[in-house]
Amino acid sequence: MGNRFGSDILIQAEDPRKAAAFYVEELGFEITDETPNMISLHGRDINLFIERGPALGPVLEVTVENVEEAKARLLMKGCKIIKDEPDFPRCYVKDPFGLVYNLTS
Repeated sequence: MGNRFGSDILIQAEDPRKAAAFYVEELGFEITDETPNMISLHGRDINLFIERGPALGPVLEVTVENVEEAKARLLMKGCKIIKDEPDFPRCYVKDPFGLVYNLTS
């Protein structure tokens, strides 16, 4: 199975603007886009997205060849689907070891 981690990490915060200010002031990120429910911050090696909502923990991005096949295989191995929004598209998976990632192709 060929896959790779992307350079995007997503977190959730009740107040995305406050969270973004922390990452800009303390870690040198730059706000590159903002909507009412999401702030995008880009850094040299990673991009951080802060979505309004209750914390899920960091969400990494994993690129796979086929999202539906990977999802089915991961469910059989004990993973749980936390959020599935095919129109966005995104599929958050939590594996048995606690790692949360978005499957993308």
